[in-house]
Amino acid sequence: MKLRWSRTLTLLPALALALGATTVPAAAARPSSATAPAGDAAHRTAVSSGWNNYSCKPSAAHPRPVILVHGTLGNSVDNWLGLAPYLVARGYCVFSLDYGQLPGVPFFHGLGPVDASARQLAAYVDRVLAATGTDKADLVGHSQGGMMSRVYLRFYGGADKVNALVGLAPDNHGTDLNGLTRLLDHFPGAKKYLHELTPGLTDQIAGSDLLNRLNEGGDTLPGVRYTVIATRYDEVVTPYRSGFLDGPGVRNVVVQDLCALDLSEHVAIGLIDRVAFHEAANALDPAHATPTTCLPG
Repeated sequence: MKLRWSRTLTLLPALALALGATTVPAAAARPSSATAPAGDAAHRTAVSSGWNNYSCKPSAAHPRPVILVHGTLGNSVDNWLGLAPYLVARGYCVFSLDYGQLPGVPFFHGLGPVDASARQLAAYVDRVLAATGTDKADLVGHSQGGMMSRVYLRFYGGADKVNALVGLAPDNHGTDLNGLTRLLDHFPGAKKYLHELTPGLTDQIAGSDLLNRLNEGGDTLPGVRYTVIATRYDEVVTPYRSGFLDGPGVRNVVVQDLCALDLSEHVAIGLIDRVAFHEAANALDPAHATPTTCLPG
């Protein structure tokens, strides 16, 4: 097993680029806030920036907590160093979790089976609702986080506990990596090997059993507002429109339609893209939405 893991870990940078990686941790030598002991640097980063503060009570202006769901190889801190403070500054109670951890692989999460990750999200949402005294939350997911949140909504009771889901470059219908994923079929056993070691990656390939089950019968569920924010320069979720959803009340947005100068690709749209951040804030509070432009907002 050590030999197999060694071989797999050498492939992680390539797999990250290939199947939805969101970020290289800013401080790879530390654990993420959801698992860190009090006083740890990561824990202090989140709490001092105002998120993952379980004493936060939602206001009348923003009556629901916002839960941020990281993407493949991300974690609860590094994926959200841009968006979490952005939302906190606008008066939201913001929380984030780690999910999809594999034994012996620290910091880089979202590699476990997507179905199991959705169950982790379900438990975390219940924890946040209990702490904040609210009945519903809003979710913002980057990449796998946007798609996996839909698994939670459809199969684990999330539709009754979520008001809105905002996906930043989500792979809702999977990715074909511009046709590269089909090459796996030419290497006997390759897909099975990857699925055994990193099922969170192969679950995201277009046509996977998980995605077929998720999208059978329609993309959306009643009572949940869906927003997808995509980029034309997405090199991970391809074609980029495969992230779009179809259903009543869905809003599909391309950041370049709002700001032609926006050059963000798959990683940047979740980490630093102020156009995407502003549009996410509009989706969380549509009654007070303002035009999203190239100007900081």
